[in-house]
Parts: sequence; structure tokens; C-alpha cells
Amino acid sequence: MIMAPHQVIQAIIDLSAGAIGGAACVFSGQPLDTAKVKMQTFPSLYRGSIHCILSTYKQDGVRGLYQGTIPALMANIAENSVLFMSYGFCQQVIRFAAGLHHDAVLSNMQKACAGSVASIFSSLVLCPTELVKCRLQAMYEMEMSGKIAKSNNSVWSVVKSIMRNEGPQGFFQGLTTTIAREVPGYFCFFGAYEVCRTGFADYMECEKDDIGAVPIALSGGIGGACLWLVVYPMDCVKSRIQVMSMTRKQAGFFKTFMTIARSEGVRALYSGLTPTIVRCFPANGALFLGYEVSRKLMMKQFDN
Repeated sequence: MIMAPHQVIQAIIDLSAGAIGGAACVFSGQPLDTAKVKMQTFPSLYRGSIHCILSTYKQDGVRGLYQGTIPALMANIAENSVLFMSYGFCQQVIRFAAGLHHDAVLSNMQKACAGSVASIFSSLVLCPTELVKCRLQAMYEMEMSGKIAKSNNSVWSVVKSIMRNEGPQGFFQGLTTTIAREVPGYFCFFGAYEVCRTGFADYMECEKDDIGAVPIALSGGIGGACLWLVVYPMDCVKSRIQVMSMTRKQAGFFKTFMTIARSEGVRALYSGLTPTIVRCFPANGALFLGYEVSRKLMMKQFDN
């Protein structure tokens, strides 16, 4: 792997490549993400993912499917820029701890551990922006169910409402659940991605960095699917906490988890899983493709 001559430059490259990947992820997967949040928050309202998407389209058109795109862009660009910058830093910490050279190639397991630890840092910037996104996406259902009064559904109105009613700490509703989701999730995410890339490289008899766009996108999609299959119930609880806290002080992770399981059944914790898994392939494929290609182009400036 080509390494930049200075750690600061390396961090800037990783941050920039992560931001590009994050933007690509949103544009390719936002409608399915909207369906996921709606189904997680109101599982009895929709018969399935197609019914949810069609209902949203009838209510608000294409705009409804892309509701929350601005905070989603902010969330994904912030999360992935910090995630991939921290991922690069955590890999260097693992090299140092293992007594390896600074540009030594890590094993797939070591990279999975680096990704897992990096996700703690990205959670801190993800939680506030994802809170705004989830509330925007579920606003129509909250109004129709009478839980909140009709209002101007804009990013700024949601931000002002949180500041007025909950204060700055209100932006971190669901932070514990976000971290609990991210740490095991990103271990699976980066682990599966690297295992798939290794498999493609062995099959094609080339280096992992030279496998091409389609294998990278497929590896990213499989990594994303592994992440969501492992952490989906935690994400469902997080969405419920972030959306329902609009009306009252919401209970914590364990109480919300047990309330959903008892009153709605375990199946409710997996409501919206189908659009999420489908979304993994375009969204996470675009994420890793955007990251790998842009990073490679920037790193070429330091290829001697």
C-alpha cells in the first residue's frame, strides 16, 4: 500500500476520501434508508418495504423518499471522514503495538479491530446529525398519529425544536445505543470487506488494491449486509429512541428494547430489514468505491 510521507497528510487524505465515500453512499441509498426508519418507528403502519416506499411516494413524491437528505449528507460525510481517518490512525496504533513497520500490511482480523475502535470516534459526530435525519424521516407518521402537532418540516425547524425543548444534550439522544451498534457492527463491516477483497485478489491473482470497481463494490455490499444482520435490533431501538423522544423523555436502551420485544414482539425489532439489506449493495458499494478510488488518486501524488 502507498503511504503518504507525513502522518498529517495521510490523515487529511483518509478524511477526504471518507467524505467522498460518505456522499456517494447517501445519494445511492437514501430512499431505502427512509423506508427503513419509517418501518422501524411505525412497524404496524406498513405491510412491507414496497408498501412503505409507494405510500411515501404517494404522500410526498420523490421529495418524500429523499426526506432528511441534507442531515443524512452531513451525517455520512462527518461519520465517514472521521471513521476512515480514525481507521487509518487505529491501524498505525496496531502496527506500533505489534512492533510492525509503519507501512506493514495488517491481517484482516487486525483491520477489523481497527475499524471497530475507529467507530467509537465516528459515533460522536454521527449521533446528532442522525437524530435530525430520523426525526425528519418519521415526521409525517408522528403528525398523522397525533403524537406531535403539524409543523414546518425542515432541517432548521427540527434543530431549533431540539435546542428549545431539550437543550444541547438533546442532540445526543441515543448515543449509547449508537456506540453499542457501531463497535460490533464495524468489526463485521471492515472484517467482511477485507475478507471479500482477499478472496477476489486470490481468485484474480492480483493485489487487493488492483481488483477493480465491481469487486470493490460487491465487497462493500457484503460488508454492509454483515454489519446490519448483526446490529439491526440495536439500530431499531436507536431509531425509536431518537424519534419518540420528540414527544417525551424517552427511556434508555434496555428499557426501550424490552418494551418493544414485550408489546410488539421480537419481529418488530427487525422491521425494515429488507430495504436495509437491499440498500447495502448500492450504498456501501458506492461508499467503498468512492473511498478507495479517491484515496488511490490522492496517494498517487506520493508514489515515487
